Amino acid sequence: MRCILFRHGIAVEWHDWKGNDRTRPLTEEGIEKTKKAVKGLGQLDVRPTQLLCSPFIRTQQTAKIAKDILGFPGDPQLCRELLSEASPEEILGFFSSFSREDTVLCVGHEPHLGFTAGVMICGQSVLGLSLKKAGACSIYFEGTPRAGAGFLEWWLPATHLRRLGKGE
Repeated sequence: MRCILFRHGIAVEWHDWKGNDRTRPLTEEGIEKTKKAVKGLGQLDVRPTQLLCSPFIRTQQTAKIAKDILGFPGDPQLCRELLSEASPEEILGFFSSFSREDTVLCVGHEPHLGFTAGVMICGQSVLGLSLKKAGACSIYFEGTPRAGAGFLEWWLPATHLRRLGKGE
């Protein structure tokens, strides 16, 4: 199984948002930069068979962009295991419902995605692993997804994904 961890795009700053944090949306700049980053995922031949996102609006918007650009046929699945308060082990447990041939694109938040990547690759959280907004990494599991069993294939910030998306 291949897992793509993808951080949501640039959102309205929390101190500028009057509503609940769960409803904080992407900015116009965030939408445009995320589209370009997702095109970069396409250049890396990311073709998700499963598309998951946290229930927050900004991750749903990011997942919708990925769905449209990458041609995912269904709707993104809201996944509480991608909320910041969830443990990385929860998402690993959730992965057991997927096949070994699946490519699972997970749209979430920091620091949760960085902690999750550390657990997947090293078996524990690793300080310093974090994805920038609209950045992504690919982790491959030969067998059952479990802590420490993942192989890091690539880790790219949004700037590199956007360059790939332009074909440069």
